[in-house]
Amino acid sequence: MTRTLWGSTVGKKTVMAVSGLIMLGYLVVHMYGNLKIFFGLDSFDSYAHWLRTIGEPFLHYTWALWIIRVVLVAAVVLHAVCAYQLSRRDLAARPTAYVHKKQRASYATRTMRWGGIILALFIVWHILDLTTGTVHSGGFQEGHPYENVVDTFSRWWNDVIYIVAMLALGLHIQHGFWSAAQTLGAGSVTRDRALKATANLLAVVLTAGFITVPVAVMTGLVS
Repeated sequence: MTRTLWGSTVGKKTVMAVSGLIMLGYLVVHMYGNLKIFFGLDSFDSYAHWLRTIGEPFLHYTWALWIIRVVLVAAVVLHAVCAYQLSRRDLAARPTAYVHKKQRASYATRTMRWGGIILALFIVWHILDLTTGTVHSGGFQEGHPYENVVDTFSRWWNDVIYIVAMLALGLHIQHGFWSAAQTLGAGSVTRDRALKATANLLAVVLTAGFITVPVAVMTGLVS
């Protein structure tokens, strides 16, 4: 059963849809947490500390956070693997590219693959910058997330990387949410308009929500 699900095109699309929705849920929470930076250092750092104490005393310090990380890594890997395999199947079934692109294909649809690559590279950079501090261009301070965020976005090239990635994320969500709904059977003639409107709303809100942080640092609103 598991092998049949994984081996079929429908099964891979289902895995992509479920893993995508898991990541979307995380992004909503992550954006909300990021916006706490507008309430000052204490609020933002307290939130970051709370993430490490979720579930105490039942769970030990950072255990819940690591569980979340493992689930997210699994979701990202499954999503990426299925996307690659489906792409290869699509190319194998259609070795000769269409002379004319489908008029209905949106810009988001045509750039899903490149957007996925951009986001994958961004995730690695983001972790190495603000989680481990490995590529942090300033003085990374362990346990001081507010200062690290402000320091990162005080450099224009970091802002460019982040904003480009968030724009790619918005396009990915716009198409991905609607596609996931279709795959999981939620789509219909009567619901398509509402689903597309929800996809557009999620894309705009998340993109704008994430981008407000580097913009606020650049303009001095957050310092």
